[in-house]
Amino acid sequence: MSPDVLSLTRELVAVDTIDRDESRTLAVVAPHLEDAGFDVETVEHEPGRGTLIAEWHAGTDTPPLCLSGHVDTVPLGDAEWSRDPFRAEPEGDRLYGRGTTDMKGGVAAIVCAAIGVARSGRMPRAGLRLVLTAAEETGSHGARGALGVLRDRPSGPLLIAEPTAGAVFHGHKGALWLSARAEGVTAHGSMPHLGENAVYKLARAVGTFERFVFTEQAHPAMGAPTLNVGTFRGGLNTNSVPDSAVATVDIRTVPGQDHAAITENLQARVGGDASLEPLIDLPAVWTDPADEWAAAVTAIAADVTGRRSDGDPRAATYFTDASVLTPALGGVPTVVCGPGEPELAHVTDEWVSIARLHESEETFRRVAEAYCRA
Repeated sequence: MSPDVLSLTRELVAVDTIDRDESRTLAVVAPHLEDAGFDVETVEHEPGRGTLIAEWHAGTDTPPLCLSGHVDTVPLGDAEWSRDPFRAEPEGDRLYGRGTTDMKGGVAAIVCAAIGVARSGRMPRAGLRLVLTAAEETGSHGARGALGVLRDRPSGPLLIAEPTAGAVFHGHKGALWLSARAEGVTAHGSMPHLGENAVYKLARAVGTFERFVFTEQAHPAMGAPTLNVGTFRGGLNTNSVPDSAVATVDIRTVPGQDHAAITENLQARVGGDASLEPLIDLPAVWTDPADEWAAAVTAIAADVTGRRSDGDPRAATYFTDASVLTPALGGVPTVVCGPGEPELAHVTDEWVSIARLHESEETFRRVAEAYCRA
């Protein structure tokens, strides 16, 4: 029996995958896929943290369509939830819970759509490949861990079911996260002249970041690249000169920017005040909206939802596993489309529209049918 997208979303949300235990969640969907005729394997990048690869008729002459999403979730935050974040009780059109929007609802829609296509009884000209990943939120570690399996397998286009409120995004910004570390010499706080204050050095570096201006032109869909200093920590106690301080920097890039060049430029500007090291390095992803497959996905989504785009291409500000998967699969056409609301990702009392869950399942099923049966 095929799973229902609402019930499957609730089952996935019930498993706590806040930076852990993704393999337990994948164990929920694996039997459904196997029963529908998929070959299923799990690749763990560390114990208990697996990425599921499920294939159906993937050996045809035409490379399989790839559908992907992640099953890890972010922490709940300090604010109290008004509902149990792991119970996912429906309230009207809303399903509340951690991961409903980002992005277990999208994963459930992928799985249900793929099973529907596999059980239609018609022989395909091309197959399907599902890649359900772990550890996306902290830098796509699960996707990276599966590349040893995926790189050797031909792939067709890629759809990532991250939250877009059912719209089709043709790419997303890249993410370059840096640590900026300053080193000094400790001394008694009453004799600061005997030390070298690392906080002052890092403060000068942060001032350089605040004044930094990107020279690249804004992307027509993504806008301009951005830089934000997210954290600043230094010193151990009030009455000592701090000998260490560290800040983290979040840079969001657009296609064509070289992350290594950005890092070198910033390092040159801060000089000896701080040393910069990458924490996350994920490139931007972009597919021409005129690409035949991408245009077909846009048309199907508009037909299913009844919401026509204004003609302007759209892109996400957040990153996805496409930063890892798209280049590894040979630069395949890639779109982002899922039932979640982008502004509800990571928030307290996160929810997803139940109507959009069903819409996304229908969109994904029709996209897969069009590709696999054409």
